Amino acid sequence: MSYHVHPLVHWLIATLAIMVAAWLIPGVTVSSVFAAFVAALVLGFINMFIRPVIIILTLPINIFTLGLFTLVINALLVQLASFIVPGFGVAGFGSALLFSIVLWVVNGILRTGIGERRI
Repeated sequence: MSYHVHPLVHWLIATLAIMVAAWLIPGVTVSSVFAAFVAALVLGFINMFIRPVIIILTLPINIFTLGLFTLVINALLVQLASFIVPGFGVAGFGSALLFSIVLWVVNGILRTGIGERRI
């Protein structure tokens, strides 16, 4: 059985996950809730349009590293979002890498909490 969750709920969950991850990780700053909303929107667009292209282009490296290179890609995309969104900052690659991992975990926990299931 699958539950449909409104895209606005996804956006709110992503915003909350960004705020939690920024609170947990030194080197990541979010100046306001509005900045977190915008960061969630920008990260969503980046993950929807740019990430798939980069994943395909780096497929040989990803296969060679058994998928671990995806973590590097995610960190670079988080840094890209920090350059685009005023009020959302990432101090360096290490902070971006840790942020992307924590964001993935927090998103998973929050989405499980609302009963969302993947098919």
